[in-house]
Amino acid sequence: MDIRKVKNDKKDALSIAQIGKFQNIKLSQSVSMDIFPLKSLVREYYKLTDNCSTYKKKLSTDLRVIFPGYKNVFSNVTSNSSLAILNDYPTPEAVLNAPKDIIIDILIKKSKRGLTWAENVYSNLINYANEAIIIGLPLYGFSVKITSTIKIIKTLEDEIKNLLKQIEYLINSPNFSEQIRKNIELINSIPGIGRLTAITIIAEIGDIDGFVKPKHLVAFFGIDSSVNESGKFKGNQNKISKRGTRIGRRALYAAALACIRTNRNGVPINKVLLDYYQVNLNGKKPKVALVAIMHKIINYIFAVLRNQTPFELRDPRIHKQMYLENNSIDYVA
Repeated sequence: MDIRKVKNDKKDALSIAQIGKFQNIKLSQSVSMDIFPLKSLVREYYKLTDNCSTYKKKLSTDLRVIFPGYKNVFSNVTSNSSLAILNDYPTPEAVLNAPKDIIIDILIKKSKRGLTWAENVYSNLINYANEAIIIGLPLYGFSVKITSTIKIIKTLEDEIKNLLKQIEYLINSPNFSEQIRKNIELINSIPGIGRLTAITIIAEIGDIDGFVKPKHLVAFFGIDSSVNESGKFKGNQNKISKRGTRIGRRALYAAALACIRTNRNGVPINKVLLDYYQVNLNGKKPKVALVAIMHKIINYIFAVLRNQTPFELRDPRIHKQMYLENNSIDYVA
């Protein structure tokens, strides 16, 4: 009956009365045909990325059995150079029997790095292959399993790239809504929110006119605090409701993590949110502070979409002064 997660006597009695009177427990939300194709493509993208991640974890698990120590050679076992080696030489025996110049050539071409790096990687690969012969399990059938998993990963990655191209083609097509395209650019103007994240958020939100105030958007993303009360009992260890759009909450979480990071030069991506995060860390858990950042980002999103103006990063003290001045002018008028 309601997107918010509220459990108390008053709310329960109202829900039971409504169901008893109207006999209707279904709730549907009208979807604009302008946003529906984009929403479908975006959700398919996340579905494919989840499937690809599953097979990458499966590959790492299999390598721990047949090739212990392989993850120490490559920081990412699913990188291009690593997959190229495993595709041709999936077992420690195959690596030891392979010509040195061929493996080094694969490493240089796939990684686009120098000969010195390739020589060091090859040396580590041989050392761990010799160890794997001793401590690894001689499961020769795993070689077929590894090559099969690699083929699936490559296929999924190709489909993901193609899907991203289709999303951009749809947005740039002349038949696409100009207002939705503008809303994507407005959200993309917020520091820490990339283009794909902006597209995801707009695809999930749809029409911003369906939300009267930021708190409604907070509930839609499922990051509002749940309520658990019954009689005199009041729960004080309530988590976020996690209702509404799961994909949108996932994109918002990624944006929050990006906003509290710094670039390679040590400059914050979003200094205001980083300072706010560090203040909230005092006496609170990191995840609680991160949820506070997600709330701030939702306020930013609501403001830029409501005002239809790009985001401007301001110091909170300056913003407060501007707010007081505007209110005083309105009051005098």
